[in-house]
Amino acid sequence: MSYQKYIGLFFLLIAATTVHAQKAERDLIRKGNRMYNDSVYENAEVNYRKALEINPKSTVAMYNLANTLMQQNKLQEAMEQFAGAAKVEKEKPNLAQIYHNMGVIFQSQKDYAKAIEAYKESLRNNPKDDETRYNLALAQKLLKDQQQDQQNQDNQQNQQKQEEKQDQQQNQQQNQNNDQQQEPPQQQKQDNQMSKENAEQLLNSVMQDEKDVQDKVKKQQQVIKGNRLEKDW
Repeated sequence: MSYQKYIGLFFLLIAATTVHAQKAERDLIRKGNRMYNDSVYENAEVNYRKALEINPKSTVAMYNLANTLMQQNKLQEAMEQFAGAAKVEKEKPNLAQIYHNMGVIFQSQKDYAKAIEAYKESLRNNPKDDETRYNLALAQKLLKDQQQDQQNQDNQQNQQKQEEKQDQQQNQQQNQNNDQQQEPPQQQKQDNQMSKENAEQLLNSVMQDEKDVQDKVKKQQQVIKGNRLEKDW
C-alpha cells in the first residue's frame, strides 16, 4: 500500500509541475501578445522566447515570435521559427497562416518562386483564404515580370557582346588595312634603293666601258702614230 501511495504522489507531483509549466507558458505568451500589440517588439520577443524555453514545441510561441521578428526585420530568424512551427503544427487553419506569412517573407525578398509555393501550401490548408489567393496571383505576375526582365537583360548583354565583337573585328580589319597601306611606300623605297643601286652599277659599267674605249683609242693612236713614223714617204 505504501509503495502504491508513493507512486500516486509521484504522478501528482508530475501533473502539478506540468500544470504549473503550462500556466507559466500561457502567461508569458499573453504578456508577449500585450507587448506586441503595444509595438514593443523587443520585449515581446523576450517573453515568447521564455515561453519556448518552457515548451520548445509550442507552435503558438513560435508563430508569435516569428511575427515579432518580422516586425523587427529579422526575416531569416522569422523564417526559421515559421519553418519550425510548420513541422509541429497539426491544425490546418494554423498551418495556412504559417505558410501565408512564409510567402510574405519570400515575396519581400523577391524570391517569387518560393513565395508561390508557400501560398499554394497555405491554400491547400485553407482554400477559402482570398488574401492568400490574391498574394499568389500577385507573386505569379511578379515572377513573370522578373523572368521577362531577366530575359531582356540577357538579350541586351548578348547584343552588347556581339557589338563589342564586331567592333574588335572592325578594329582588326582597320589595322590590317593600315598595315597594307603602309607597305607600298616601304616597297617603293626598296624599289628606289634598288633603282639607285642599279643606276650606280650602270654608271660604273659605262665609266668602265668609256675607260676601255679611251684606252683602246690611245692604243690605236699609238699604233697609227708609230706606223706613220715608220712609213717611208
